[in-house]
Amino acid sequence: MQQNAQQPQAQSQPFAELLQRTERSAVHFEARDAYFDNAKFAAWRDGARVDWDDRGSWWTPFYEQIADAVARGVVIRRLRVVSVPLSEYIAWEHYYTRANVEAGEQVRWLPRRHASTLLLPGNDYWLFDDQLARIHHFAGDGSLVEDEFNTDTGVLKFLDDAFEALWDHGIPHEEFRV
Repeated sequence: MQQNAQQPQAQSQPFAELLQRTERSAVHFEARDAYFDNAKFAAWRDGARVDWDDRGSWWTPFYEQIADAVARGVVIRRLRVVSVPLSEYIAWEHYYTRANVEAGEQVRWLPRRHASTLLLPGNDYWLFDDQLARIHHFAGDGSLVEDEFNTDTGVLKFLDDAFEALWDHGIPHEEFRV
């Protein structure tokens, strides 16, 4: 399958701009059991917990961008394929996903053992309106190496079809127990 040239204008645009241009849907596929270490994860690991009643303490520009897009009618879905038992990092993500849900994301979890007969994309990605994929390439330690922007119709169709099949098998966040 031939890949179209990357879109230079998309490469220089941050996530917020990509989401602002989105009209119908944005989906986020995640399949790693660990990502880069960060301050929120480190604090949680040390016993800190979020005061969910104090929205100002956890609400970030990212959640505002998601909420704004949802208010415009954009459906935002996130699917996480995870190993069970969960890694410590994914347990933290499960805890912190409340913020994503409160911003308006629909989130599902798919235990890796239930994905054995499904096609899994090799990389995490965002797919905006089925027109642009922002494919994340990570190093082994979970740090982001680069984002690839792709508009190849074959790649977009594969990512969309894979996401929909996996989504159908996913467990809604409210029902997924850790």
